[in-house]
Amino acid sequence: EERLVQSGGGLVQAGGSLRLSCTASGFTFDLNAIGWFRQVPGKEREAVSSIIFSDDYTYYADSVKGRFTISSNNAKNTVYLQMNSLKPEDTALYYCAAGGTVVQGYDPYEFDYWGRGTQVTVSS
Repeated sequence: EERLVQSGGGLVQAGGSLRLSCTASGFTFDLNAIGWFRQVPGKEREAVSSIIFSDDYTYYADSVKGRFTISSNNAKNTVYLQMNSLKPEDTALYYCAAGGTVVQGYDPYEFDYWGRGTQVTVSS
């Protein structure tokens, strides 16, 4: 059974750091991308960052460029999101997502598998 297991997140003061991780298991085909999305109540889910392994391409939303860094392990089954200089507006439920045919990296409809979400709360 395909699974995406998320860890990390929590409560941090503005300016602080957190690291999220996402580990994929049970997939019988090669994933070509793993990404992070976030959502706050009443708003649409938005892309934060992603890695497209097949293109060696990383995507970052403008709002997180220079503050967040996405990386993966050599096996390309675990992806990390290092979040530095966190702001209150980064507060959201963060989801890990994976797909086998991702092209753009920021469209949630390209990702077929989703983690359960982990809360990130940044206090001012």
